[in-house]
Amino acid sequence: MCRKRLLGANGPQSLLMLAPWAPVAGGHNLPISLTLEPPMPDTAFDPQTSAAVLTMARQGRTPRPLDLPAGLRPQNAAQAYAVQDAVVRERGEVAGWKVGAASPDALPARAALTRDSVWVAQAPHAGQATVQIPAAGFAVLGVEAELVYELGTDLPPREAPYSAAEVRAALVSVRAAIEVCDTRFAAWARQGEWSRLADQACHGALVVGTGTADVAAVQPLAQGVDLWVNESVAVQHATWGNPAGDPLRLLAWLANEGAHSLGGLRAGQWVTTGSCTGTVLVAPGTRVVADFPGLGRAELVFD
Repeated sequence: MCRKRLLGANGPQSLLMLAPWAPVAGGHNLPISLTLEPPMPDTAFDPQTSAAVLTMARQGRTPRPLDLPAGLRPQNAAQAYAVQDAVVRERGEVAGWKVGAASPDALPARAALTRDSVWVAQAPHAGQATVQIPAAGFAVLGVEAELVYELGTDLPPREAPYSAAEVRAALVSVRAAIEVCDTRFAAWARQGEWSRLADQACHGALVVGTGTADVAAVQPLAQGVDLWVNESVAVQHATWGNPAGDPLRLLAWLANEGAHSLGGLRAGQWVTTGSCTGTVLVAPGTRVVADFPGLGRAELVFD
């Protein structure tokens, strides 16, 4: 169980206890039990029908369910990814990824992000990093400060694994980001872990802010972070607050395994590498800033 803070336009309101996702320190809201290789999917399982339930709930065509119907719930990671991939293919072009892990040794998990949920600051090099997003489209507004990497080279699936050096060479920038966590279900974090993974691992939106093209100069494990909510610091870490450890390990896993079912990694995609602050729940009208001192910042206002 994780203790989360609910912050609204006027400051702290209450404390919530959320269900078993990654710790408050980070983990990108990915299941904490992903420590084993996922089994092969059950051939009797129908991911398309499960995906349709999530898609119709997101589009408002049906009420949001408490969980997927019993016969449509994924029972393992392979089934959850099959549903997630079907959701993404129906939703549109893959513009990015989220990847995280519960610890430096845990098996990572991922979600593909479509173009309609990725927001890039229009003039980040001029210091104008604020993005405005309508709050009406979200069931939950959970915010996390993260580091996001921009790919400049395709890393398609191949038989020989990519080395860490090859993955690093494919990166052309690293920037501050805010992930907005959301759900297509009727209640937050009350479902099984595989249902939440199928639901794009609770992804709502990704806001990409300012950063640097000198990727090699960035030392993530020594990087501090401040998450501001309405002019007050909600979470602060002097050094890396992400329990997954080195993000390059996550990026290499994604290139060598995690992204294969959707065609691998492509130039122009963004990969966000896990929460450095945990998830803070906020209200409509809130202004959020993810500040990585010396690197960059992302700013978000919920209209």
